[in-house]
Amino acid sequence: MTQRVAELARTTTETDISLSLNVDGSGKVSVSTGHGFTDHMLTLMAFWAGFDLTIACKGDMHVDAHHTVEDVALCLGQAFAQALGDRKGISRVGNAKVPMDEALTEVNLDISGRPYLVYRGEELLPPVIAGDEADLWREFFKSFANGARINLHISLLYGKNGHHLLESAFKGLGLALRHGATKERDALLSTKGSLD
Repeated sequence: MTQRVAELARTTTETDISLSLNVDGSGKVSVSTGHGFTDHMLTLMAFWAGFDLTIACKGDMHVDAHHTVEDVALCLGQAFAQALGDRKGISRVGNAKVPMDEALTEVNLDISGRPYLVYRGEELLPPVIAGDEADLWREFFKSFANGARINLHISLLYGKNGHHLLESAFKGLGLALRHGATKERDALLSTKGSLD
C-alpha cells in the first residue's frame, strides 16, 4: 500500500508553519510550536494515531497562543485531508473513550467531507490552562475539523483537572482518527458515491 503522506507550509503575518504528516507511520513525532502545552497535546494525538508528524511553527506568541494553536490545527487538518486523498476504502467513522486519571472523554468522528464540531463539557475545564483561556482548545478542534473536513464530536464527560481532560481528548482524537483512516475495503464508503 502506498503510504499516505502530506507536506504543507503556510506563512501569514501571525504564523509561519511547516508540517509533514505520514498517516501510515509509526508514531514518530517532533512538534515545536513555541507553546509547550500544544506540543504535548499534539505529540500525544499523533503518537496514539500512529502518525509520523513533524511540525515547526513560529507564531506571534508575544500576543498569546491563539493564532499559533488555531493555525497549526488548520494546517494539520488540511494535511490530514491531503494525505487521505480520495478516501477510497477508509472506515470513515472512528471513536474512542479514553480515561486519564479522574477524567474521561469520548471522541466520535466521521471523515465525511462535511466539517462540523460538537464540543460538550467545556464547563468542566478551568478558565485558564497553561496560561491561556480554556476556550483556545475549542478553537483548536474547530479549526482541525474544518481543515480536515470531518464531523467531530468531543464530549468531556467528567473530570476535575483541565490537563487530564484535554489529554484524554487528544489521545481519543488520535485513536478515532486512526480508526477512521484505516483502509478496510476498496470502494468509497458512501451510498451516494461521494464524500462531501
